[in-house]
Amino acid sequence: MSSVTRPTRRRFLRDAACTLGLFHIVPRHVLGGPRHTAPSEVITRAVIGCGGMGLSSHVTTNAEDAPPVTLAVCDVDQRHLAAAMKKAGRGCDAYTDWRRILERRDIDTIHIATPPHWHAVMGIAAVQAGFDVTAEKPFTRTIAEGRRYADAVRRHGRIVQVNTWFRFERYYRYGATSLLRKLVHSGLLGRPLTVRLSAAQGFDWKLAMWSGRSGLTPEPVPAELDYDMWLGPAPRAFYHPHRVHQSFRGYWDYDGGGLGDMGQHYLDPIQYILGKDHTSPVEAWANAPWPQDPSAAGLWGTIGLRYADGDTILMNSGEWGASWDENTPLIEGPGGRVFDNYRTDPPGLFDRVRPLPDPPPLVRWEPALRSRVQPGNNADVAHRSCTLVNLAKIAVRLGRPLRFDPRVERFINDDVANALVEEPTRAPWRV
Repeated sequence: MSSVTRPTRRRFLRDAACTLGLFHIVPRHVLGGPRHTAPSEVITRAVIGCGGMGLSSHVTTNAEDAPPVTLAVCDVDQRHLAAAMKKAGRGCDAYTDWRRILERRDIDTIHIATPPHWHAVMGIAAVQAGFDVTAEKPFTRTIAEGRRYADAVRRHGRIVQVNTWFRFERYYRYGATSLLRKLVHSGLLGRPLTVRLSAAQGFDWKLAMWSGRSGLTPEPVPAELDYDMWLGPAPRAFYHPHRVHQSFRGYWDYDGGGLGDMGQHYLDPIQYILGKDHTSPVEAWANAPWPQDPSAAGLWGTIGLRYADGDTILMNSGEWGASWDENTPLIEGPGGRVFDNYRTDPPGLFDRVRPLPDPPPLVRWEPALRSRVQPGNNADVAHRSCTLVNLAKIAVRLGRPLRFDPRVERFINDDVANALVEEPTRAPWRV
C-alpha cells in the first residue's frame, strides 16, 4: 500500500520470496493461502496518540499466527505507551517521537488519534513522506490548516480519510443518508432548504461535558508526560491536568468543545445530503453567552450557517437558552418536511424517490487503499465539513454575525475573524 516512489515492504517481500524460492521452500505463512494471510496482503499501521480513541479504536492486537498489523505506537505519555504496547503485543515498536515512525518503510498507514492541534502538522508530514493516513475528527483545528492539509494530500497523491462514517450509513434516526440525499436532489422538497440539528432531535452537542475551566492554576507536570511535546504547535501554556488527555477538548488551543467532538459527525453527512461538498457557507452567526472565555470553550444556544443559495443549517444545543421541540423537522423546504424514521409531510416522499437512481457508491478506507480511489470521507470533503465546525466555533467566540468567502476561505473585511482562520504555531512546528 506504500508509495511506488520508495522501496516498499510488499515489493521487498515479493522479490525476497522469488529469490528464496530458488534455494528452499518458502513457508506457507509467507506466501499465504487457505487460513493464511500473506504479509504482502496485510495493511500495516502505526498509531500516533494512544489515549482513549487511539487505544480503543486504532491499536490492534497482533495475532500469534498471522502477520502483525500494528507495527508501531507512539505517545508522549509513558502510561499510554505501555498500554498500547501491551495491547499490540508482538511485532510492535514503541516511540515517543512520531517523526521517527516516518523514517520506516515497512508501514503502510499512519493512524492519527492525537488532539486536533496536532492533526495537520502530523498529517501533512505523513503524506509528504509517502504514507496514507486515517485520522480522528475533527479534520483540523483551523480552516487554514485544513486547506493546506487537503492540498498536500492531492499534491502527493495519498489516500487520506477522517474517521467519521455517517455519510456511508444511516443518519442517526432519520434514515439512510443516501436516501436523504436522493430526496433532496429529487427537488420534491424545493429550495432553499433549512436543516435543523438539536439535542431534542437526538443530536447531543455535549457542551457541558467538554467545557473548559477558567481560573486554573499551574500544577507540576507528571514525570511520565513529555508536556512540551504534548503541546507541540499549540501556544506554550502552564500544565494543568484538565487541559490535557481526556478533557483537552474544552480548550480552544487544542479543540472546540462539543463542536469539536460532535460537529463533524453531525455536519459531514449534511454537506453530502445537500450536495455542498465543494463549498462552504457564506454567513455564520451564534447566540451564546458573551463574552466567551478566551481560552476555555463553553456553552452556546443556537448557531446558524447559510450558503450562497439560501440553504441554511441551524444548530440548537439545548444546554443554554431556548430549546427546540423533539418533533422539529430535520429538513424543511417549500415543498415538504422530513422527520425521523422516514416520516415526511406530505406523507410518502421517500416512497416516491426510492425508484430513482442511487448516488454513486462511496468508497471505504481499505478498498480505497487497495484501489487508490479516494474514500467517501476523503481530505477534500473532510476539510469542507470541518470548515462548518470551525465557522461555528469562530461565530461563538466572536459573538457577532460573520460573512465568509468560500472561494478564498477567508472572512470578508474582518481581520479579527481571519486571525482565527490562521493562528500562529509554536516553533519548530509549521503547517
